[in-house]
Amino acid sequence: MPRYFIRISYKGTQYHGWQVQPNAVTVQEKLNHALSTLFREQIETLGAGRTDSFVHASYFIAHFNSSKVDIADNPYIIHKINCILPTDITAYSIKPVSDATNARFDAISRTYNYFIHTSKSSFINEFSYHFKGVLNVDDIKNAIPTLFNHTDFTSFSKLHTDVKTNNCKIEAAEWIEYAPNQYVFVIKADRFLRNMVRAIMGTLIDIGKGKVVPEQLDKIISCKNRSLAGTSAPPQGLFLANIEYPESVYKEDGAIEEYFPRFVL
Repeated sequence: MPRYFIRISYKGTQYHGWQVQPNAVTVQEKLNHALSTLFREQIETLGAGRTDSFVHASYFIAHFNSSKVDIADNPYIIHKINCILPTDITAYSIKPVSDATNARFDAISRTYNYFIHTSKSSFINEFSYHFKGVLNVDDIKNAIPTLFNHTDFTSFSKLHTDVKTNNCKIEAAEWIEYAPNQYVFVIKADRFLRNMVRAIMGTLIDIGKGKVVPEQLDKIISCKNRSLAGTSAPPQGLFLANIEYPESVYKEDGAIEEYFPRFVL
């Protein structure tokens, strides 16, 4: 059967992550239902990654197979899918890909944004972590380059996962003040471990609080001990913001404006 990539975004507040699981509402479950309903056949999607409970995605790719051969040529197909999807999940495009293409394993990089604000706001708390204190931003920025000196990020990995290696290549990382007292930590890598971005963010917050000095970050990573790193930052500030593929696999067809910019590096 023909294979397709579907590009979506979602607000994760009401969902227990991307992946289907028993006794919990997930994004994958809602997307499978919408596609199966519209195409009148059982559709099972496979996502480019697995976001955790209450984490958002301003950009997400999944693939699926369908017996329908004219999906991508139908100008009304996205509108019809969005009419079935709940309001906090949005579809943007469907493109045909080769039968061997895999949304997860063919991705060459992913970018995450973590939003944090230090002054009270009535509007952004579902999308940004309100840190009720003062952060030393200079110390945080001074610590970030240390991340490029390492490939084994066991210290930032969820324990007892089934991955074969904890090695990741970080390609970009930056702390940006995009509005007064509102910040985003942007990080791009070839792959990420379970809970990795939130664990890094929790450690950077400890550095910003003065609990950890920037020079200690090297030791925290080198010791490969999760207990030395900071507590994971809350999920609501985290967005999966971009996924890259070789152009021969999938070519992006335009940026998507969301409530928060994607800050792709």
